[in-house]
Amino acid sequence: MSTGKFITFEGPDGSGKTTVSTAVTEKLQADGYRVIYTREPGGSEIAEQIRNVILKPENTAMDVRTEALLYAASRRQHLVEVILPALKQGIHVISDRFIDSSLAYQGVGRGIGIQAVYDINQFAIENHMPDKTIFLNIDAETGLDRISHHRAYLDRLDQEKLSFHQTVYEGYQQVISKYRERMILIDASKTVEEVIQNAYEAVKGILDGD
Repeated sequence: MSTGKFITFEGPDGSGKTTVSTAVTEKLQADGYRVIYTREPGGSEIAEQIRNVILKPENTAMDVRTEALLYAASRRQHLVEVILPALKQGIHVISDRFIDSSLAYQGVGRGIGIQAVYDINQFAIENHMPDKTIFLNIDAETGLDRISHHRAYLDRLDQEKLSFHQTVYEGYQQVISKYRERMILIDASKTVEEVIQNAYEAVKGILDGD
């Protein structure tokens, strides 16, 4: 049995990752592909408990390195409980965020450094990197504007200042440059229907080996 493909969705807050990645998963399942959707931080019971600690708005005293370590811990549990077992069964995995988020948010956004955050995460993931990454490209201002109009609840990172989200976007550009061979960029400023269709075609092409 061949192993499944591991495909991640990345992008700034408000880029539509959750909406698009879940819709793409559902379309692929309807087409008969063996594929599951999961998310980070979270994806498994223990990882979801860590997610609650990370994103709880009241946890304003959290140190930036603590934040990075918690993300890596959640990622490790998610990987061993959900992602790797599915891939070994030949099931394709679509994950809403993975290591690239930590490199952009904690590595650049929090100023820890991409290499330092990468090293923390290598301990957690043991070289299990995505096969391909769909990056939903949208500027920080537009993303935050979408969040303010469409989300009833804002988590701890959503509530960060615009300057932080702008720095995160710049961080993503560094990550894209570093891993250009696995990145597929999609314009997320288009209508949600167009973004879903473009992402679906990109992922279908990956699974079909195009």
